[in-house]
Amino acid sequence: CSAPILALPEGNKDFIVYCDASIKGLDTVLMQREKVISYASRQLKVHEKNYTTHDLELGAVVFALKI
Repeated sequence: CSAPILALPEGNKDFIVYCDASIKGLDTVLMQREKVISYASRQLKVHEKNYTTHDLELGAVVFALKI
């Protein structure tokens, strides 16, 4: 297993944010030109474990935008 390779962002190119949520946590990946710029994830808080799928997915988007 090897460590992921992260790229430096290019200021004049568009970014793509991928978000995902599960019953375990929230994940996000920031990419640019098919290269990973950063990864982020966190476990769900106690009250978030009762959220619907829709609310968890929205929470992943909010998490991504706050980083």
